[in-house]
Amino acid sequence: MKRDATQKVCFITGASSRLGRELALSFAGRGYAICFTYLSSEEEARQTLKELQWISPSSQMVRCDLSSVAAIQQAFEFFRTNFERLDLLISNASNFYPTPLPEVTEKDWDNLVNTNLKGAFFTMQEAAKIMQAQDFTSRIITITDVSAELVWRRYAPYTVSKLGIQHLTKIFAKVFAPKILVNSIAPGTILPHPERDKNLEPDILEKIPLKRFGSPNDIIEVAMLLANTEYITGEVVNVDGGRRLY
Repeated sequence: MKRDATQKVCFITGASSRLGRELALSFAGRGYAICFTYLSSEEEARQTLKELQWISPSSQMVRCDLSSVAAIQQAFEFFRTNFERLDLLISNASNFYPTPLPEVTEKDWDNLVNTNLKGAFFTMQEAAKIMQAQDFTSRIITITDVSAELVWRRYAPYTVSKLGIQHLTKIFAKVFAPKILVNSIAPGTILPHPERDKNLEPDILEKIPLKRFGSPNDIIEVAMLLANTEYITGEVVNVDGGRRLY
């Protein structure tokens, strides 16, 4: 059974935990119904869905391997079955782990680039099909990374994928204007990441002019702005405490 056709709807990838989860809960608190994807963490996903449905009862989750175009298309079929509209896509899902350049394998490249860049492209493509047919302005927000503009020697496939998403953001913004506003948020160091070397954190902090790591709220504030703006599109908003100035 489809939901209330007047309620705003946000589709967000990779929202079972961490930043995606915080974004989903925040938009649910602003009145959105949420449909989010997860891959392997079903227990976490179910807990997140339970919390979302306390706030926004019509919210749903769907498993999706974003490296597979067929899986993305199936996820959107699920979405169409359950929702009448799509106001906001947040392309958030991402793989992240170190890959020293001489040791990068084809599997590493495919795992990082296929999920991050390929997954973002085909997710945005499917969302745009829905959004174009609507009689109101919709929005797409991609979550990228400040590393897209930096040289991280141990993360080449990851940083290439994020730079690619930023370029896709601009292309989608130009192609689908004025119907769809498309922008990117590029976080700096926001949360301690399980794949990040904690011994490097003091060095990272030294390179941040504001002398603190960011919080999910720093990203949420910008996401809320971009979800409501009427005159910003094709932009990359760096939320990095000045990290790029180093």
